[in-house]
Amino acid sequence: MSDDFSPPPLEEQERMVEAMLFASAQPLNLRDLADRMPQGSDAAEAVARLRQRYEGRGVELTRVGDAFAFRTAPDLSFLMQTETVETRRLSRAATETLAIIAYHQPVTRAEIEEIRGVTTSRGTLDQLIEQGWVKIGRRRMTPGRPVTFVVTEEFLDHFGLETARDLPGLSELRAAGLLDSRPPGEFPSPVANSDEEDDISDGIRPGDLFGEEE
Repeated sequence: MSDDFSPPPLEEQERMVEAMLFASAQPLNLRDLADRMPQGSDAAEAVARLRQRYEGRGVELTRVGDAFAFRTAPDLSFLMQTETVETRRLSRAATETLAIIAYHQPVTRAEIEEIRGVTTSRGTLDQLIEQGWVKIGRRRMTPGRPVTFVVTEEFLDHFGLETARDLPGLSELRAAGLLDSRPPGEFPSPVANSDEEDDISDGIRPGDLFGEEE
């Protein structure tokens, strides 16, 4: 039987993945990659090989949620910071709300208010959604079917995280002055539930998220 339709060698598949990721402005997941590759290609294997090849180099292939992107090696990030401009800062309320969503997702507005101890204005959540760092998750199967909120892949990418589980510990968050409205024992479990996957965008430095007031 003719093998005219057999997939290209893995070395060639690796080159294809490399080209797509370099050209893309956004992280690409395995489905995105596989859809553009010849039939029978193994996008997962090509990505694994490519990650190994770039390991320890100035540019590395990084996982961002369920997607992949080329990023500057963490130890060389200082080389890219000379011209960084902070275009926007979050308010204290928005910073606290974002931190709560990141640590307790999926979380409802009522749960956010319970943790903060104050009412959360609609404008605060709208700001986070418009900025691209938070999105609406699934509705809870409870009376009223309230919507939940989760962080996005853009949030993870901005802070160099693969998943929300890579966030610093809650003790560090409290030391920074956030989430301190209730005793530690009263907080819900800080496990990042991934039933709802992530998606808002720039203007904030990591230091702004976990430590500075407006």
